[in-house]
Amino acid sequence: MTRNDWFGVPPEGWSSASLGHYFEVVLGKMLNARKDTGDGSPAPYLAAGSIQPEHLILDETKMMSFSEEELVQYELRKHDIVVVEGGAGYGRSHLLGSDLPGWGFQNHVARLRASGAVAPGFLLYCLKACLASGYIEANNRTATLPSLSRDVLRSIRVPVPPLEEQHAIAHYLDRETARIDTLIEEQQRLLVLLQERREAEADSLLGSPSQARHTTVKRVLRALSRPAVSGLGVVTAYRDGVVTLRSNRREEGYTFSNTESGYQEVRPGDLVFHALDGFAGAVGVSDSHGNATPVYHVCEAIAGDHLPYVALLLRYLGRSGFLATQAPNVRERSVDFRNWSMFGRLPLALPPVVEQRRVAAHLDAHAAKVDTLIAETKWFIELARERRAALITAAVTGRIDVREVA
Repeated sequence: MTRNDWFGVPPEGWSSASLGHYFEVVLGKMLNARKDTGDGSPAPYLAAGSIQPEHLILDETKMMSFSEEELVQYELRKHDIVVVEGGAGYGRSHLLGSDLPGWGFQNHVARLRASGAVAPGFLLYCLKACLASGYIEANNRTATLPSLSRDVLRSIRVPVPPLEEQHAIAHYLDRETARIDTLIEEQQRLLVLLQERREAEADSLLGSPSQARHTTVKRVLRALSRPAVSGLGVVTAYRDGVVTLRSNRREEGYTFSNTESGYQEVRPGDLVFHALDGFAGAVGVSDSHGNATPVYHVCEAIAGDHLPYVALLLRYLGRSGFLATQAPNVRERSVDFRNWSMFGRLPLALPPVVEQRRVAAHLDAHAAKVDTLIAETKWFIELARERRAALITAAVTGRIDVREVA
């Protein structure tokens, strides 16, 4: 693939041309982020975020000013294609299934309107294939935000089969991608059910323990204060309850202090609680030897309680929302337990140690089974999405003849 070609040589009987040869390309009206001071009347508009992969988000509460002439210039009709021109998600596209009277669109959205020689439904799938090929990413203009200029959009070359075949390809892909989308939606619902099943199992065993002794964190855990050990890696408590060296995992998805002072040693078997993210599940028993920042409480058991159970209970109290009621917030989506005294006052209800061990072992085994099912489901969803993209590309480039497909 070159920067000027994403589909190769068209089949016999097909031609190719730039998108601008068959489609009018119009960018929307500039939106003043501070205050819309344009002349005219407020009207709803499509923004870049309105265009999702398979649907539109129509928010009539978001308004900008359009004059009568501008509402004509930026009108949106059935069979128009709207494309995200700039910002997050650039290149995403959607075919309008009906008119949107009284709506406009902002400058990060481009409107494509067909002249008649190319079916909009066929072009929509060409754009999806073009995006999947990497061509759009290769041709974006990188400034403050990645974007596609009007000229780049107009210059994208597309394969052009006979009009009747274009309609056949679009109808075929409508049918086949709908089937794949249904399978993906079913698997996504399964993911939600699996997560709920895991939470329900923890709730049933941790929410109301039998023969519980009522105590507090400071009577169960002792805060450790070891100096950092030179040369060790960084230990992080993740929100899924895993506490391990950061190098054992990808680097995204964790919260970490920017300061390098006050690091402390963490040993395998220590209970580690993230004092700001513990409310979201960032607590567990470390499987690694390393150093952690002072935002963590590193603890050992005082009275022989089973640390894996205590960690599971603290995760449950965080994810159930209880911890959020017990400490002040210092930033969005956080609960501040950096003060040990405040953390130590948290109430705990603990069953006998034998029961703690049984419950922890059961929940670990149950979580492992559910996690396996979740991983398999995510793998299936990814394969289905890849299959969808490959099918679209093969159809719009003529690699498969949809007229011969039953």
